[in-house]
Amino acid sequence: MLLVAPVAGVTAPGAVSPSTDSAPSIDSAPSTDSAPSTHSARPVDSPLSADSTSTVTGQTTPQIDTANLTFRTLSTPSGAETRVSAYTRGPDLGSSLGFATADADAAFETAAVVDRIERAEAGVERQQQILAELNRVERAEVALNSRQTAAFSAHAAGEISDRELVDELVRVAATAREYDERLDAIDALAESTDGFSSPGRLDELQVALQVYEGPVRDRALAAARGQSSPNELYVASSQGAVVLATVVDGEYVREVFRTDRWDRGGGDISNDAAIEMTEAAYPETAALREPDAFGAGSVQRITIPHEVGTLRTFVSGGTEQVFVEHQRIDLSAFLDSEPVTAAGDGFNVTVERTYPGGPVTVTVLDDETGEPVPDVTVTKSVGDGDSQTIGTTDEEGVVRTLSPAETYRITVVDEPRVVVLGDIEPLPTPRPVDDE
Repeated sequence: MLLVAPVAGVTAPGAVSPSTDSAPSIDSAPSTDSAPSTHSARPVDSPLSADSTSTVTGQTTPQIDTANLTFRTLSTPSGAETRVSAYTRGPDLGSSLGFATADADAAFETAAVVDRIERAEAGVERQQQILAELNRVERAEVALNSRQTAAFSAHAAGEISDRELVDELVRVAATAREYDERLDAIDALAESTDGFSSPGRLDELQVALQVYEGPVRDRALAAARGQSSPNELYVASSQGAVVLATVVDGEYVREVFRTDRWDRGGGDISNDAAIEMTEAAYPETAALREPDAFGAGSVQRITIPHEVGTLRTFVSGGTEQVFVEHQRIDLSAFLDSEPVTAAGDGFNVTVERTYPGGPVTVTVLDDETGEPVPDVTVTKSVGDGDSQTIGTTDEEGVVRTLSPAETYRITVVDEPRVVVLGDIEPLPTPRPVDDE
């Protein structure tokens, strides 16, 4: 057995680590909604070159100026007492049936809403029914926000498990989507009513409902239904905040919700102001591509689809801060990592350490030939905890996991050969400029 304390590699933080995952196109990434934007994205000068270069694994990736580019990300508030854990999300019949039942109930209620409006007599009675149904959705959104915030706090206090939290957040997202679809139906009925049009608050409410959706929640739902392979989920929570992250299909996927940065009673915020807030908070990402903006009232949604991923933020009026963040980053171009290496027992092992919840890439090569070593078991232990298997290396000698928030150990096992990289410290989270 070889026990090695971590020694940072000579490459600067932010260097690109070799990856074997293929990079999916931005267009293929699932979208949280299909609402049109008020600004169209167009390429601008950026640190990301249109040229490409081959990695050691033979994969083609964009050339990146690692000296100037970092993918900043929100986390729980600095100094907040935070519960951090991880678990594997796989097929779950009980959760899946519960989701299906809730979806059916919500769809039935939407059909009932449409029926009530259509049965109302034309004129004032129908207009009043439309406004009454809109008021019901507004009250339901307030209740949905309270329900989600309570789930954050319950998890942070240790009152519910990781699975229970994620299940609740998946249900919240599904309910929000159904309310959004209900508003579409109400909008269509309002437009078809003589002498009446949809109130402006309908658009504001639809944007507000989108904040409850998220790419990790989508992945968790797909895994529970058996529609995707099991995934490790990183879960961090504090009072009024949650961070979810996973690695899937060659991408690092992350979502963050911060209620302390959302002023629900805040004034209106314009597209341009929200874009400026996002550009100021994420200057490196904003330099890659011009943002799209869509919103109404006190919430604006900003999207930056760049060459190696997507950043989506929701900006609050009042605070003028990002309070929801969704990120997708191609693993082959993930920058915020630093290598730790060890050699022994015929292995050359590299661990790309990163910030809490970030993607950790473990690469095992033959120490003599430099060739990848497949089918080697890799385990991870956090703090004084027991080792847990994170997987076996693929044909490129790679396996991935998510970084914990405390010191951890990576062990490579191919009996009788064993290499241990101990005392690996996570890097600091590269927070947005206004959250540092």
